[in-house]
Amino acid sequence: MKLPVDTVEDLLQLIVCEKPASLTVFLGKFAHYMPVIAGDREAIKRIAYELVETKAKEGVIYVEVRYSPHFLANCNVDPLPWNQKEGDLTPDEVVNLVNQGLREGEQAFNIKARSILCCMRHMPKWSLEVVELCKKYRNEGVVAIDLAGDESLNCEAFPGHRRAYEAVEVLKAERIGHGYHTVEDQELYSQLLKQNMHFETCPISSYLTGACDPDYTKHPIIRFREDKANYSINTDDPLIFKSTLEDDYKTVKKYMGFTEEEFMRVNLNSAKSSFLPEKEKKDLLNRLYEAYGMVKTTEF
Repeated sequence: MKLPVDTVEDLLQLIVCEKPASLTVFLGKFAHYMPVIAGDREAIKRIAYELVETKAKEGVIYVEVRYSPHFLANCNVDPLPWNQKEGDLTPDEVVNLVNQGLREGEQAFNIKARSILCCMRHMPKWSLEVVELCKKYRNEGVVAIDLAGDESLNCEAFPGHRRAYEAVEVLKAERIGHGYHTVEDQELYSQLLKQNMHFETCPISSYLTGACDPDYTKHPIIRFREDKANYSINTDDPLIFKSTLEDDYKTVKKYMGFTEEEFMRVNLNSAKSSFLPEKEKKDLLNRLYEAYGMVKTTEF
């Protein structure tokens, strides 16, 4: 495999974001290592498996992972990503491989793992196929659809996304990734609080991508906490940000006044807002209630 540097240390330096930059700089990091992963069946399955292993070591009992099947394929995808030569791995088979890796990881490490398939903001022609893959694999580990990518792009210009999301309109939008700037529009923010919209917050990511004020003590998560909003604390690309869930927990505890009670509330909200079927969601909640020494309930 041809790599741009010669040592592990130099490769990490190339891939990792250690200082605040922009989302565009962050997304550019993928181009350094994705070309040697995309199109490789063994690598894709292994990475899915090892991600579950990593989360189990972090104490996670349920994880939803998100990815773009097209970015890992080298066949039946236009344009071919990462300047690959055409091969024989389709987006459909990518989803199947990831599902296999996650399932084997579940069995080996005793946690539950599900996946979210991403439409990419700059690739609207892929979006309808993502919808079809979600439908095909909805009983095999895929639990949701997502729109990801560089938010500096004008998504309104891409009707492919609009058609795809009309196709799944029955699902509605149940969660917002990050969502920090909603606090700047009081009317919108109040409406989201009223709807109990779930915010997937990622403290370290928001700092390193320049999504928020670099001063953690001014982070919108503090507003979410004060307003008892429905939100969760998550990692966002732990490779590039060189972070674990514990790092994000330490950050909000040190700079944002988090208490054990707030961590429990946030994790219960996270479970309630997961995309698991109702029965599995109740089981997950009861595991948390038991771990936190709270009275079990099936109401949420």
